[in-house]
Amino acid sequence: MNRRPALLAVAALTTAAALSLSACGGGDGDSKSDDKIEGAGNSETKSPSPKASKDAIERPEIKLPKGVKNVFEGTETGDPKKDAVLADHKRVINSVDEAITVKARKHPALKFYSKGDALTSAATYIQSFYDAGVTWTGETRYYDHAVTFLKDGAAAVTYCGDETKSYSKNRKTGAVKKTPGDSDDYVSYNTRMEKNSKGVWQATMVTSEEGAKKCQP
Repeated sequence: MNRRPALLAVAALTTAAALSLSACGGGDGDSKSDDKIEGAGNSETKSPSPKASKDAIERPEIKLPKGVKNVFEGTETGDPKKDAVLADHKRVINSVDEAITVKARKHPALKFYSKGDALTSAATYIQSFYDAGVTWTGETRYYDHAVTFLKDGAAAVTYCGDETKSYSKNRKTGAVKKTPGDSDDYVSYNTRMEKNSKGVWQATMVTSEEGAKKCQP
């Protein structure tokens, strides 16, 4: 596998899942508190001002660092409802990767676009990078998107991820570990999205399968 750090022990996963998830913090500093997912964080630290989007929803800005790129294929279907789901789904992915790759006290987009089990699993995933002392760089490709609207008003988004061109990067030294891609770098995902009162589609549950044959070339 290229970008994903080693899986944490069950006890560590349980601890991370129990943390308050109002924000994600961390970075390259020496303080241990800077390497943990924060709750309220420093009350004196102000979050970036949200920006209005085309749909008039004020959204927190998401910026990935230089060298980190997510490529989304087939996310404009021509169906306005499906395209709205996919637009916020892209922001879900980018918000998680921003929390992994950008040193900041808070990452407001993380909780803006994820909640419930999806937020808990995202926090665990992000924390695994900090605990391993790594981030990632390169390009991750997402493709074969499909949106299915469910009877309860939610939407299911299925898609594939190709991580063969994204690599683990040491947080302190900046050294990039480039390894040949393998079958585990092709991942199948299924995300449940629910629309909140603001009109934002949020991820509420995510399942994945590494090495999915349907996602491999």
